Amino acid sequence: MSETTYLVTVSGPDRVGVGAELFAALASLSAQGALLSDVAQITIRNALILCGEVTTSKSISVEQVRQALSQRNMVGEGIEVSVEVVQNTSEVKGGRTLVTLLAPSVSADQLHQVFAGIAQTGSTCERIVHLAKRPVDCYELVVRSPHPDDLRALMSTISRAAGLDVAIQREGLHRRAKHLVVMDADSTLLQDEVIDLLAEVAGCDKAVKSITERAMAGELDFAQSLRERVALLQGMNESVLDEVRRKVRFTPGAETLVRTLLHLGYVPAVVSGGFEQILAPLLDEIGVRFLRANTLEVVDGVLTGQVLGEIVDRPGKARALKDFAQEVGVPLEQTVAVGDGANDIDMLSVAGLGIAFNAKPLVQEHADAALSVPYLDAVLYFLGISRDEIEEAKLG
Repeated sequence: MSETTYLVTVSGPDRVGVGAELFAALASLSAQGALLSDVAQITIRNALILCGEVTTSKSISVEQVRQALSQRNMVGEGIEVSVEVVQNTSEVKGGRTLVTLLAPSVSADQLHQVFAGIAQTGSTCERIVHLAKRPVDCYELVVRSPHPDDLRALMSTISRAAGLDVAIQREGLHRRAKHLVVMDADSTLLQDEVIDLLAEVAGCDKAVKSITERAMAGELDFAQSLRERVALLQGMNESVLDEVRRKVRFTPGAETLVRTLLHLGYVPAVVSGGFEQILAPLLDEIGVRFLRANTLEVVDGVLTGQVLGEIVDRPGKARALKDFAQEVGVPLEQTVAVGDGANDIDMLSVAGLGIAFNAKPLVQEHADAALSVPYLDAVLYFLGISRDEIEEAKLG
């Protein structure tokens, strides 16, 4: 015998107990072979829509379902209940894809462009979750798509035209299982380029800044450019390291990001082309235990203008991410990398999720997602972490 699916929709002002009443009514139908097959609910400003599906192969009429509902205290006080027979198969085949989009404020026109793109690829949106309203506006869409690659490409084009930051990921527990989050330091976790701050004290800031910009744009080999910049610091007293460390500023949202990751059991880490003597004390203060960075050579309390050991460059950052993943005990698919410069590209490509943070177009092309807002904790939304969870971590 073929199966019949009934969709029961409860709508009206939200009130205590309405869910209990609905499921008690649906449970009473189990004696007639009706099994609960799906549930969905949305509440906006105390307006409730609660849906329950029951499926049965036995002969149950719509009227019998309505009678079961009428025996509960469901209707009244503005609450309405409807019952309809629905098809048991989805019109759209394919897997589910998560589309996370954010901006300082998401407009109806921006959502129109996104949903028009979803329709253009033959996809449908099954669920919308409003992850955050401040300091950015963020929505997460669960989209069923028969052509996920087409959806990804079109969403990338639409996001640029609409002024949205968008991340496209396969839905599943793996998204919340990304246990290792590796961040670049300069211009990502930190607002500043540390080498530039050192150069200001040494009086060679213009020369160093010019080399830095060319390196971050991918025009120079990073290792060579770093040696050239560090050489300009020769003869400085090592006390300058403490002076510069006091000037370094965390990016807005950086401390919130790390605190929330630690609260939820993630492992934050930093891989930087900067300097361990500056970074290690700063990271210790916020609870980051994993760090790989360059080490300035100091002899008799004076900087020699040399870097000790192997330089942490573009391939070195990717190696560090792999090493951290092995040490933490997670596969690369469960890692996240966040960076802004050309020397972050390999790291972003290797990670399960690579996020370009206020990065140049060259870097964005190699990332899975891009953020253009100035708040580093917006990374959390691409992991499906809501603003409420972030606030809870703050209290904890």
